[in-house]
Amino acid sequence: MEIKKDDLTGTEVIELISEHLYGMRLNSPSESIHALNVEKLKQPNITFWSAWEGNALAGMGALKELDPFHGEIKSMRTSSSFLRKGVASQILQHILGEAISRGYKRISLETGSMAGFSPARKLYERFGFEYCPPFADYIEDPNSAFMTKQLGQLLCDV
Repeated sequence: MEIKKDDLTGTEVIELISEHLYGMRLNSPSESIHALNVEKLKQPNITFWSAWEGNALAGMGALKELDPFHGEIKSMRTSSSFLRKGVASQILQHILGEAISRGYKRISLETGSMAGFSPARKLYERFGFEYCPPFADYIEDPNSAFMTKQLGQLLCDV
């Protein structure tokens, strides 16, 4: 699998972002959706990656710089034809490696608290993320789960 920085112009990537946003609308009340559209993912403080298996888009993920020592994971999504094949783990490992190389001391994320988001929460737990209070501009929300991880050495055997 090749994970590469993406300029968010490819049809497949735009369709996966649309699918991601649609899934958020199906599973979350509108006031609790924190997923970003294509234009917001192009902000200079966000780096976006796509993961490819040959010519097939396998998944995506982004890293937003909150400050020089704290990053936020955004827009993690696996293409439906690649579910349960380790794509999300590889993208997450890539993002964590990038966060460490940037010198971040902490990386955080917001995901849904509902049952549909359970696989995502379990993935983050396996990588050592712990539940935390809201961070950055987030506020307490029963539909959100906030997680964070102190960064040091990246664990490879996850």
